[in-house]
Amino acid sequence: MGFDFVIIWTVILAGGIFLYVLLDGFDLGVGMLYGLAPDRDSREVLMSSIAPIWDGNETWLVFGGLSLLAAFPLAFAIIVPALYLPMLLMLLALVFRGVAFEFRVEDEAHRGFWDYGFCVGSILASFAQGVMLGTFIEGFEVEGRHFVGGSLDFLTPFSVLSGFGLMAGYGLLGAGWLIMKTTGAIQARARRQGRYCLIGVLLAIAMVSLWTPHVSAEVAARWFSWPNILYLSPVPVATALLALGVWRALGGTSEHWPFVGAVGLFVLAYAGIAISLWPMIVPHHYTLTEAASSESTQGFLLAGTLALLPVILTYTAWSYWIFRGKVRRDNGYH
Repeated sequence: MGFDFVIIWTVILAGGIFLYVLLDGFDLGVGMLYGLAPDRDSREVLMSSIAPIWDGNETWLVFGGLSLLAAFPLAFAIIVPALYLPMLLMLLALVFRGVAFEFRVEDEAHRGFWDYGFCVGSILASFAQGVMLGTFIEGFEVEGRHFVGGSLDFLTPFSVLSGFGLMAGYGLLGAGWLIMKTTGAIQARARRQGRYCLIGVLLAIAMVSLWTPHVSAEVAARWFSWPNILYLSPVPVATALLALGVWRALGGTSEHWPFVGAVGLFVLAYAGIAISLWPMIVPHHYTLTEAASSESTQGFLLAGTLALLPVILTYTAWSYWIFRGKVRRDNGYH
């Protein structure tokens, strides 16, 4: 039919993962900042800002996982065993976070426990995702079509630092969201917290940018050989300029640019990782084409996906539209 199903599924998978990182990222960030709220009223405002949409954001986690399984089963069979423990930690943290969200209202006697449980669940889920990202960038020990490393291979200095870096990134997204959704002292505190998180994000970007070429001669050549260094220079330059813009926006009066700028930093970081690893889906071992399912399988699954995806996008956009505007302690969204 002339379709390149691998490219189509790559776009779908990459888009699904990015939407999860963006949408669940900011509510995980709000969850982490929730633990720093000074009083109950502030915590109620933070919780109300994400209450209508936080669980729907996790739709994209399921979508991304199923897309990987269906379209690139070999990659799924290698990546998942390599990341069993951090993936298990992430899922348990997300489950506990959801339980804490509901029980903080139903179990008033232990509300403090559930409040901090929501924060701890957000921290652990964010950290685990960062560890998985760092492990993916470093690569896996593979023989043939199987992961042959140990269950603790994911635990390296780079992956741990990646965990803290993603926490900072989610914190920046969360602070940007609160700046848009709140007013007064809560908004002012989110601006200060956002600047601290931005420093952590820039340190993480610098670490990944230096480490990735160090562990792979191919990646180093892609970024630093001539004329690639000229062609790809807009990525780090745009990152630096955007980071400066976000820093100024956090210290100014804009209510939307801190969040928009944080999203832009994630887009550039995502693009940088994609440039470094393309076309590998199992770094240093298998390309997207080599790990893909058969063309007939991809075509069959694509038909269902193209029917379902607009529905997911529509109800996601509709929920954000319905709950637009500021949120306040007394009566929620205006």
